[in-house]
Amino acid sequence: MDISVVIPLFNEDESIPDLYAWLVRVLKTMGVDYELLFVNDGSTDRSWTLIEELAASDPSVHGIDFRRNYGKSAALYCGFARAEGDVVITMDADLQDSPDEIPGLYRMIKEEGYDLVSGYKQKRYDPLSKTLPTKLFNATARRVSGIHNLHDFNCGLKAYRKDVVKNIEVYGEMHRYIPYLAKNAGFAKIGEKVVQHQARKYGHTKFGGWNRFFNGYLDLISLWFLNSFGRKPMHVFGFLGSLMFFIGLVAVMIVGGIKLTAICRGVPAPLVTDSPYFYISLTMMLLGTQLFLAGFLGELISRNSEGRNHYQIQKEV
Repeated sequence: MDISVVIPLFNEDESIPDLYAWLVRVLKTMGVDYELLFVNDGSTDRSWTLIEELAASDPSVHGIDFRRNYGKSAALYCGFARAEGDVVITMDADLQDSPDEIPGLYRMIKEEGYDLVSGYKQKRYDPLSKTLPTKLFNATARRVSGIHNLHDFNCGLKAYRKDVVKNIEVYGEMHRYIPYLAKNAGFAKIGEKVVQHQARKYGHTKFGGWNRFFNGYLDLISLWFLNSFGRKPMHVFGFLGSLMFFIGLVAVMIVGGIKLTAICRGVPAPLVTDSPYFYISLTMMLLGTQLFLAGFLGELISRNSEGRNHYQIQKEV
């Protein structure tokens, strides 16, 4: 199998016939063996009925039907697990991603040796409520991930070498960070291709801009933390806990030293416990101890986890 096209969708029954005809026209012109994997993410319209009809008439069409709406990451995860093509293409079903871009993406993977190629919709036909959060989000993602050559992490139109999709786990809302996940798995040759963005032909967007913006930041922080400290939680919790405990201890010693100095000089001084700094210091010491213990427990869990020593091995001889 040369190409697998994975298409997650939710309530896109109007777009499916046009998208199917467009994909078949492009892929047959390329002269490749292909499969079309439609993943129905709990649609409430006729999407699944159309997919069943296409699969009955065309053996290259396969479908996965979720019992309810799980989200795009779940759809991609299941599509990746079933994809058999040497090159895997992902695209949205709303006709805003152009199948005419597939030959160029395929060539970059097969001939130029990229592990992953992400589309870049330089000229977009989305409302400002979607484009503005996207620009802010992508600027932060480039900074955190270190993948500075990508302008759009969340573009649905991407191409992957088969090894990439078989060695990354897309979960929650992590489909936004697939390039980052690929980089963390050891697939460092990541490229970008300027692609044409189509104006939506049917219906309306299923995703709110600002909601994706805030959730995206939370997911990015989670991914950064898991990548940096997921297998060594003591390094962050232990450090912060020790730092807070040390500051609190020093502060308590200073408060006690002031009291002792006053006693030695015979000067009346208030009780140590009358000082607000005493309670602030005590609180820091308690928080420091709790953070240290959290790191210790995290380390115990990490050391006994099944994936503790799971590493990506590219080749054995």
